[in-house]
Amino acid sequence: MLPFNTSRPSSMTFLLLGIPGLEHLHVWVGIPFCSMYVVAVAGNMTILAVVRAERSLHEPMFLFLCMLSLTDLVLSTSTLPRMLCLFWLGAHEIAFDACLTQMFFIHSFTAMESGFFLAMAIDRYVAICDPLRHATILTHTRIAKMGAAVVLRGVAFFSPHPILLRRLPYCRTRIIAHTYCEFMAVVKLACVDTGATKRYSLSVASVIGCCDGFFIAVSYVLILRAVFRLPSREASLKALGTCGSHVCVILVFYSTAVFTFLTHRFGHNVAPQIHIFIANMYLLVPPFLNPIVYGIRTKKIRDHVLSSLRVKVA
Repeated sequence: MLPFNTSRPSSMTFLLLGIPGLEHLHVWVGIPFCSMYVVAVAGNMTILAVVRAERSLHEPMFLFLCMLSLTDLVLSTSTLPRMLCLFWLGAHEIAFDACLTQMFFIHSFTAMESGFFLAMAIDRYVAICDPLRHATILTHTRIAKMGAAVVLRGVAFFSPHPILLRRLPYCRTRIIAHTYCEFMAVVKLACVDTGATKRYSLSVASVIGCCDGFFIAVSYVLILRAVFRLPSREASLKALGTCGSHVCVILVFYSTAVFTFLTHRFGHNVAPQIHIFIANMYLLVPPFLNPIVYGIRTKKIRDHVLSSLRVKVA
C-alpha cells in the first residue's frame, strides 16, 4: 500500500523554485542566460546551414560538428526557454509529464554531447596521426554508425530515468529546489527509499563520463605527441592552437559535470546557490562556446560565413 497522502498521477504538478536565496535577482540573472542562449542558437544554426550549403565541408570533422550542434540546440532549448519563463514571468509550475520529458532530454543529450566530444577527438587523432588514411578510415558510413551509436547510448541509458520516477509515490513537498527538472532534485521528493534509483543514475553518469573522458584524454595525448614531432614549427603551433581551444571547451564541460556529480555524492555542505549555478553552467556554457571555438576558429567555416556576408552586402 502507498503511504498516506501520496500521489503519483500524471496530472500532478511540481513547483520550480529557481536559485534558492537569489529569487530577488532572477530577472537580472536571466539577462546573461538569455544572451548565451541567443548566441548558442544563432551560432549552432549558422554551423548547420554553412556545412549543409558547402559540399567541401562534408568532411568527418564538420559532420561530427553538425551532430554536436544539433545536440547543443536540443540541450539548450530544453532548458533555457522554460528557465527564462521562471526568471522573468514567475512561471514556477511545471506538469509532472513535462518535468519527466525535460529531464530525459537533459540527461540523454548531455550523454550524447560527451559522446560527440569523443567522436571529434577520435577524428582529430586520425587526421593528425594518420592523415593519409583519414578519408578511408572515417567514411560517411562509419561516421553515421558512430553518430547512431552515440544517440542510442544516450537514449538507452537514460530512458529508465522517467520510468523509475513515474513509479515512485510522492508525499513530500512539490517544490523542486532547482531551475529545471534535474533527476536528483526530483527523486528527493519521493517518500520511499530511493537508494537504488540514485545509485543507478550516479553509476550510469560516472561510467559514461569516465569512459569518454579517458579516451578523449588518450586521444589528445597521442595528438600532442604527434604534433611535437612535426618538422615545421609553424605547423606544430597551428595544431597546438586548434587542439588547445578544443581541450578548453572539453575541460569546461567535464569540470562542471564532475563538480555536479561530486556535489550529489559528497557535497552535502555545498551552498545550494553554488551547486545550482554550476549545474546551469554545465548546460549553458558548452552550447554557447562550441560554435565559437569549433566554428569561428575554423578557417573554412569562417571564410564561408564572411564571403556570404560580403555577397549580401554587395
